[in-house]
Amino acid sequence: MKGFVLGGVSSGVGKTVATLSIIRALEDAGHAVQPAKAGPDFIDPSHHEAIAGRPSRTLDLWLCGEDGLRRNYRRGEGDICVVEGVMGLYDGDGSSTAMVAEALDLPVVLVVDAKAGMESVAATALGFREYADTIGRDIEVAGVVAQRAHGGRHEQGIRDALPDDLAYFGRIPPNDDLEIPDRHLGLEMGEEAALPTTALREAAESLEAEQLAAVASEPPAAESPAPSAANSEPVDATIAVASDAAFCFRYPATIERFRERAAVVTFSPVAGDPVPDADAVYLPGGYPELHAPELESAGTLAELGDLASDGLPVLGECGGLMAMSQSLTTAEGERHEMAGVLPADVTMHDRYQALDHVELEAVEGTLTADAGGTIRGHEFHYSSADVDGDARFAFETVRGDGIDGDHDGLTEYESLGTYVHVHPESGAFDRFLEAVGTSEI
Repeated sequence: MKGFVLGGVSSGVGKTVATLSIIRALEDAGHAVQPAKAGPDFIDPSHHEAIAGRPSRTLDLWLCGEDGLRRNYRRGEGDICVVEGVMGLYDGDGSSTAMVAEALDLPVVLVVDAKAGMESVAATALGFREYADTIGRDIEVAGVVAQRAHGGRHEQGIRDALPDDLAYFGRIPPNDDLEIPDRHLGLEMGEEAALPTTALREAAESLEAEQLAAVASEPPAAESPAPSAANSEPVDATIAVASDAAFCFRYPATIERFRERAAVVTFSPVAGDPVPDADAVYLPGGYPELHAPELESAGTLAELGDLASDGLPVLGECGGLMAMSQSLTTAEGERHEMAGVLPADVTMHDRYQALDHVELEAVEGTLTADAGGTIRGHEFHYSSADVDGDARFAFETVRGDGIDGDHDGLTEYESLGTYVHVHPESGAFDRFLEAVGTSEI
């Protein structure tokens, strides 16, 4: 599967809208498009899936490593992959867009805001191309997509200003309908704020689909098998996965890994579904704070708390940790009872409390790591957890903030709640399956 990376000159330049427009243009031209996202984000991929009709792959060098990055890319389907970057092209020390493009040896199509420039668009593109050599980054900036560019003289001025070795791949016309609403944690999810079909198709028609397809290249294969390849035998276990608007932050590869090795059932705590008959429960992240009244009244979390106290293993990440706590207080000061599994009270804030790539070292054997083992992940949350003084932590933070600045992974009964999100390439979910399947918790 050939592909290219869509890099931005900065955050907020319109990469997601450009990505969705390019997916639509390539699909309309007869290509089967596999979307992907550089970085650990869950929200942009939900918009990709809404347009492309297939899950977006997560391509994060910190989470997956170089070989894991290549393996995850190759799990995609279709004939061309469009990889949306994160922040500006060179921003980020753990897994910048440029680092992902280099690891996959894919060309970069640069998204430049052209609403108030013509020659300056070319100057910006040239600067981004030359900067790669300055820092020793082996990437190819192949050309530009002009975001918020008008047609006619404006577009022609951009074309004329670009040198022959920087391609013009088209434009995204200015259109208020091409704005995706946002909130804390980023944009609204794809199923909540799908772009209007007419506006998206208009943008797609202003792009050079076949020229974009022609610039794509195929990444190298991974040089080594996944660390979990030696532990890929099925386990005799059923995993119940919470899946609704409150628990929607999960990597496609995580569910794929569960299904490869175990039985999977889903349920909705927001809807009040009973906890399925399962050997363990996975509560992914999401927006429990937006659905706290429903979660409090539905009864599912209270049932989950009872089952956890009886020994049912529950693994929660970020929003899952919040739901496993004793209470959740919203930014407006409204307190709601949660599952009561973990000895913590969670409070929402107006500003984010942590945003970073994370590395954790296990101080004891737990659901996702053996004692002394390390796992890498990502944290981004607006809440803080007030933890009881005798609470037990499973991890020390090598990098990142975790729960209290030095630790992450509250553990109680046979359950674990972390602020960190991890990817299956970390091996954490294989450890979880094996612990559940063999009762070695």
